[in-house]
Amino acid sequence: MKLYLRILQYSRPVLQFTVPYAISVFIYSIFYSFVYVMLIPILNVLFKPTSDVAITVQPEFSLSIGYVQQFIQYKIFDLFGADSVNTQTIMVALSIMIVSSMFISNVFHYIAKKITENFRIHTLQNIRNALFTNVMNLNVKYFTNERKGDILSKLTSDITVVQYTISSTLQVVFKEPILIIAYFGILISISVKLTLFTIVFLPITAGVIGFLVKKLRHYALDSQGALGNMLTTAEEAFSAMKVVKSYNITSYIVDAFYNENKRYSNIQRKMASRQQAASPVSEFLGVSAIAIILIYGGGLVMNNEIEASEFITYIAIFSQISRPVRALTDAFSTIHQGLAAGERVLELIDTKPEVYDTENSVNISEFKDKIEFKNVNFAYGEKNVLSDINITINKGEIVALVGGSGGGKSTLADLMSRFYDVNSGSISIDGVDIRDYSLTSLRHCVGTVSQDVVMFNDSIYQNILLGKLSATKEDVIKAAKIANAFEFISETENGFETNIGDRGAKLSGGQRQRLSIARAVLKNPDILILDEATSALDTESEKLVQDALNSLLKGRTSIVIAHRLSTIQNADKIIVVDHGKVVEQGTHEQLITLNGYYKRLINMQKI
Repeated sequence: MKLYLRILQYSRPVLQFTVPYAISVFIYSIFYSFVYVMLIPILNVLFKPTSDVAITVQPEFSLSIGYVQQFIQYKIFDLFGADSVNTQTIMVALSIMIVSSMFISNVFHYIAKKITENFRIHTLQNIRNALFTNVMNLNVKYFTNERKGDILSKLTSDITVVQYTISSTLQVVFKEPILIIAYFGILISISVKLTLFTIVFLPITAGVIGFLVKKLRHYALDSQGALGNMLTTAEEAFSAMKVVKSYNITSYIVDAFYNENKRYSNIQRKMASRQQAASPVSEFLGVSAIAIILIYGGGLVMNNEIEASEFITYIAIFSQISRPVRALTDAFSTIHQGLAAGERVLELIDTKPEVYDTENSVNISEFKDKIEFKNVNFAYGEKNVLSDINITINKGEIVALVGGSGGGKSTLADLMSRFYDVNSGSISIDGVDIRDYSLTSLRHCVGTVSQDVVMFNDSIYQNILLGKLSATKEDVIKAAKIANAFEFISETENGFETNIGDRGAKLSGGQRQRLSIARAVLKNPDILILDEATSALDTESEKLVQDALNSLLKGRTSIVIAHRLSTIQNADKIIVVDHGKVVEQGTHEQLITLNGYYKRLINMQKI
């Protein structure tokens, strides 16, 4: 119940939907039920003489079907005149009333359905917004541990399944109960004795249906998990299509997808088996109940306890009760399925970021003095990555981080941008721990150009503009020129409006890197991090990118991570990191004189 109420929180304001829906369903139910009430006077007219059904005196008011029947017959005779009324006239009048009632009931039925759809769409929109917002606020570590396919499954498929809970809610709370109450009101009015007899069958039907749908939530949870695995397999295959083709592992990937798809399909079959059994079973039980009522009710007719017309009407109405009862049980089964998906969605919504703003966080507007790493320690889970790091970077300095792969250089850069927080120690800017700065202002102050260039499936202009969304077109063009990108942009089909494809696939590696630099130029950060920005490029592209980087580095505090040591020999300070520890630091000349780890790296690259 708690989970169910959590989902409905996203339906606010609920009264905006429930009040008009309840009114519409109430009017629909009254006029729809009235059609069946009309069966009694119709049957009386067909099987009794006109003189026997003529009512010339207005009946005394009472809450009963008999009163409604008598009042209708009285009005017909009063309207047309008792002497001129015949069977044909009465049938025409009753038919007009039936058509009018059905028209009104269906108009309000349409209104109720429209409100239900608006309620469903409104709630799902709010859930999607809440889910995506929370995912976007999670720290980088979360995405390294979780499967992207599972996240996408929750954002798309799971939320789609949650709609069953939403759309069935109004049905369970208002529509079917009101219809059932209306029907039972008519049945009780016809015969209390017969109605008490028929009520025995409802708990039996409900119990059988409850047994059938009991495991639906468990199956639904397994189903959504299997779908997440399947989407993960597909997403990874699409992202690494070149690797798949070059290593001839297409059949291996296809088999992996087939296996996940088979598991998902088997769970779907089990769910469908239980879901589809509910309707025919309830229908069979309803027909069985009618058969027994025919035997018992027939005896009441024979004993003149109820009239034949009333009994026929009773059977007709009771046969209709199975429909809302069946719809109610179906709604409960779909609600259980929706709750299972909702549980996965809410679990992601409730996931809290490990990196967040403190209550008293302040904004950093300008970098003025120095960056200090003091006794910094960091680990990914149980794997220690950085140990007792102490570094000072003064404003305006170009500081290079060098060392073997896996030594912790990129982790230092990630900590600087607070993609992760240190386990112990501190990183401060101008004497203030970066954890005390707001994330937005800190990341505005720090810019990164990395080896893994991230481009979006959009135009060149929009990809550069991401550096500063408020920039003018002139600013974007200027940034492109500084990044040595303007020339190749001008040669593309549509210039700055050229779409670069998925992840920038229409561009070369050097072109993507120069757009990344243009983005950083536009951002104009006080502190710049270059993480292996040229390592994956050919010689010609590297020179173009390096020229662009040199323009970007002018007068800016920079942290440069590089394997190619020839590119950082003019740095103000070189820090050598090995197995998570700072083993040497100084200028190029000083480190060569030490004849230690740095010089060995230099000698290795000369070979």
